[in-house]
Amino acid sequence: MQSLPGFRDFLPNDCAARNYIFNQWRTTARRYGFVEWDGPVLEPTELYRKKSGDEIVGQLFNFVDKGEREVSLRPELTPTLARVIAAHERGFKKPLKWFSIGQFFRYEKQQRGRLREHFQLNCDIVGESDFAADVELIALCIDTLRAFGLTEKDFVVRISDREFWTDFLRQQKLPDERWEEILQAIDKSEREPRDKTVERLGKLADPVLAILTDGGRSGKIDQLVDGLGARGLAGFVDVDVRIVRGLAYYTGTVFEVFDRAGKFRAIAGGGRYDNLIAQLSDGAVSMPALGFAMGDVVLGELLQERPAAREKMETAIRTGNTVDIYIVVAKEECRADALAHVQALRERGYRVDYPLGPEKVGRQFQAAEAAGASIALLYGDEWPQVKVKKLATREEILVPGDKILSQVDSLLK
Repeated sequence: MQSLPGFRDFLPNDCAARNYIFNQWRTTARRYGFVEWDGPVLEPTELYRKKSGDEIVGQLFNFVDKGEREVSLRPELTPTLARVIAAHERGFKKPLKWFSIGQFFRYEKQQRGRLREHFQLNCDIVGESDFAADVELIALCIDTLRAFGLTEKDFVVRISDREFWTDFLRQQKLPDERWEEILQAIDKSEREPRDKTVERLGKLADPVLAILTDGGRSGKIDQLVDGLGARGLAGFVDVDVRIVRGLAYYTGTVFEVFDRAGKFRAIAGGGRYDNLIAQLSDGAVSMPALGFAMGDVVLGELLQERPAAREKMETAIRTGNTVDIYIVVAKEECRADALAHVQALRERGYRVDYPLGPEKVGRQFQAAEAAGASIALLYGDEWPQVKVKKLATREEILVPGDKILSQVDSLLK
């Protein structure tokens, strides 16, 4: 039996790498004053239809449950966020600064950087219309990647303003119902042949392509760049009006994060969606909002590509899979006393392992080395003294059994 296409097994080192990513995500978000939340992995399919239309169903793991309800594994978090906020927003002071780390599922063709399941960091600010929130959110996104040892030579945040384009379309007197069609063409212009883009844009091809060639700026974009520059983060940002994000609900600032070499898919993306909560809550709650998502698949590939980031992750993996102390039982008559110390040491917060059954002493020391232990405690002929061995230096000392806890503290703390 093999895992399903697009799904992953996480062996110990893979799990340690995943935990390292989660820890960096969680630590950075908390530094910015964000609090953690989560929602259910299963939601009514109608929640996603309301946001994206019937076409979204083809991308879902959806089924009818035993209660005859049509349900889906979540493909994203924003609809759940809107539902939760509509139900509970009165209980929280605004703005809400929430983050979540969860697993998501999309039934689509798996390819490099895109699987049928992935883990994702979501960070959202809800209830704040001031432009300072836009700067804060992008700064958080940048610092999240910096926490992995990535620099401005490794990644770039490409920022734009969706209102720049909606103002342009309004000036061109284009009917509202065609806006999304044109915005989609702009969004795909970098990935499609020029003649295909011209065909999609029609009569607007010349002015749109002129803007894409020369670049466009707005007061908001300049304000955003200045705000990030004041934090020393301007080097991570490029203005790129081709970024409009394919999703219709974005209303203002939009951004996507890419590796500088352009080798991978987008690492993260997001923007302002001031009308979405009202839309998904049927008007019950209307609040400005903005957020971004960052997946673990592309990020993991990028970390493996960058030596400094890879070394930092590998160090975390080694640390995550090691023990502090290995107990060597040289005489079975000493096992009860050794186990008493095992329990006491674990209660003090140390990671401790030992042989569950009788083993040759040599094999036990091999196990201690393999486990990455800093010290080994040997219980044998010297009891009631314990031989303490520093595995890195091979230095050995004898310590009375009743002093072993304080001796370990002095060595490891």
